[in-house]
Amino acid sequence: MSDDIDFLTQLVQTDSANDHEAAVSKLIQAKLDAAGIESQIIPYADGRTNLVAEIGSGDRILAFEGHQDTVSLGNSKEWTYPPLGAEIHDGEMYGRGSADMKSGLAAMVLAMIRLKASGFAGHLRLMATVGEEYGAMGAYQLADQGYADDISALIVGEPTSLKILFGHAGSLNYKIIAHGKSAHSSEPQRGINAVEKLVDYIVAERHAFDDAPIDPVIGSLAHSVTVLQAGDQVNTIPDLAVAAGNIRPTPAFPNEQVISRIKTLITKLNAAGNGTLEFNLTHSFLPVISKKDGHLVTAANKAVTSVLGRPAKLAIIHAATDASVYTRSKNKFETIIYGPGSMSIAHQIDEHVNVQDYLQAIETYTAMAQHYFA
Repeated sequence: MSDDIDFLTQLVQTDSANDHEAAVSKLIQAKLDAAGIESQIIPYADGRTNLVAEIGSGDRILAFEGHQDTVSLGNSKEWTYPPLGAEIHDGEMYGRGSADMKSGLAAMVLAMIRLKASGFAGHLRLMATVGEEYGAMGAYQLADQGYADDISALIVGEPTSLKILFGHAGSLNYKIIAHGKSAHSSEPQRGINAVEKLVDYIVAERHAFDDAPIDPVIGSLAHSVTVLQAGDQVNTIPDLAVAAGNIRPTPAFPNEQVISRIKTLITKLNAAGNGTLEFNLTHSFLPVISKKDGHLVTAANKAVTSVLGRPAKLAIIHAATDASVYTRSKNKFETIIYGPGSMSIAHQIDEHVNVQDYLQAIETYTAMAQHYFA
């Protein structure tokens, strides 16, 4: 087994499901230390750390970014191979995080090491975060500490099937809490059914965004109510009901307009009858768009062509990434998402990544940095 494959194996075998990223940070730091690259461990919580490393100097800074956490393992009995085994079968490495996104992160670390050894003249920053899978806490922490305020370009190593993604939708998570009055179900008129009030919102939500303009790049705004919680006894009128929803904002109908639309709808429904609805915002991640003919996309595709012998397909997705957090910075910079593995297998049983794609990603990230500063 090559050292490059062994490094990815170590990362995949390290359980960082929604926690324990410090163990991943230590492996990355040890790898960088052996190559003479200093790194900084930035604690977030007990057992959870971000990592930042830099090589080179200069006003223009290219950032490599990836998250260290994974989603939960799921039922290990349903896996064909152990979820923390990192076993290789028919050229595919199986394990939680193999695609999303320890292969991308490992490839970025190894690309930085290659660039250091080559005498790379540019300025490169590596950022490895905690908690991307729920809340992006690590990205918020690094953004608050100014790590996006001086970068010129950002490459996020999420799985893209080796496509160059020049943009993605935002993501807005929220809760609607319906308040009523409990009563015995034999006398419902004495109560206020919170479920009925919540259903009023769910029905109205279906068409609440029908007039949202279609973004010329991202496309239509997507919205869904995805979670319901109500009642605890069949013969009691519930006084509380909760729904959670997810919306994918676009530049044509951004986050602030989505929030305003929901609040306006709730005000209207609250005025229409008994019971009250309350809006709580959980997460708000912004859309990210860069120019298809911009310097970063152009340099990145030259790099892909030099390694793979063909240019990458340019695309967008509706999923969000840590880039949504960094783009809040007053500093304006280009962003792409590029990495080995497929988003279609991420978060699933038998998640896997093609080993050859991973190895080529190391070379491609290396070339991206070189072409960016050429």
